[in-house]
Amino acid sequence: MFDVHVHAAPDVIDRIGYDDQICAQYAAEGFSGFVLKGHQESTVGRAKALARATGLDVVGGIALNRPAGGINPAAVAATLYSGGRVIWFPTADAHTQESAGLPRLADLQPRLNRSTLSTPPVLAADDEQLGSIYLVLDLIAEFDAVLCTGHLSAAECRWLFDQAGKRGIKRFLLTHPSYTVPAMSIAEIADLAARGAYVEITAYQLWHQPGMTQALLAEVARAAGDRLILSSDAGQPNSPQPPQALKELIERLASQGLDSSWLQASASDNPRKLVLS
Repeated sequence: MFDVHVHAAPDVIDRIGYDDQICAQYAAEGFSGFVLKGHQESTVGRAKALARATGLDVVGGIALNRPAGGINPAAVAATLYSGGRVIWFPTADAHTQESAGLPRLADLQPRLNRSTLSTPPVLAADDEQLGSIYLVLDLIAEFDAVLCTGHLSAAECRWLFDQAGKRGIKRFLLTHPSYTVPAMSIAEIADLAARGAYVEITAYQLWHQPGMTQALLAEVARAAGDRLILSSDAGQPNSPQPPQALKELIERLASQGLDSSWLQASASDNPRKLVLS
């Protein structure tokens, strides 16, 4: 299997293990690799070191939050030229994160202001901001990298998908669209999946999303169809180890009558095709 979404220490908040410890867990469980995600820094160097040391396909990228300069073409260019494969639009600094009361760096350091990031059409952008967004998209297209929606709103996800298509991006992932943010409807998810977007469901949602059930996640899986991506989004001290989290997600969805071989492919073939093929 190949997990497209996992967190590890070092990080600004506690994690269940350091990079090498998490990587050892994946190796022991027979995974082919994983995508290392950080909300506050590029993970490319850390991922490259793990890949060289272990032979696993460990992939890094960058989330376009305030420590990266926001939606910053320079940060994206540096990430892609150094071998990064995944670009997340704002997560911890998305305006949805603030409005939903989800964790932010400013929670840890009150001297930081609580300004947030957005993309059109929810908040108007001037020509300079739009230019930065379009350049980021062009860079992703040129490197054939993966564009993830992060924690943008549903309207922003739809806008970003349309812009990505216009600018030649082939690898587009809706980051846990049924999570608290962006809280997309089944109909919205099905529409974007039918138009070519990959759709992520995470094990994190089982343990930590208020009101979420395995039955609801099964509805999302059906809406995604052959564009389904299953990941752990694990690494929290109060979650299972990431490989076990992803395996349990598959088991829980299978208990809802979903085909086990399809679910296995959604945690192996589909994510490898999205990120590496």
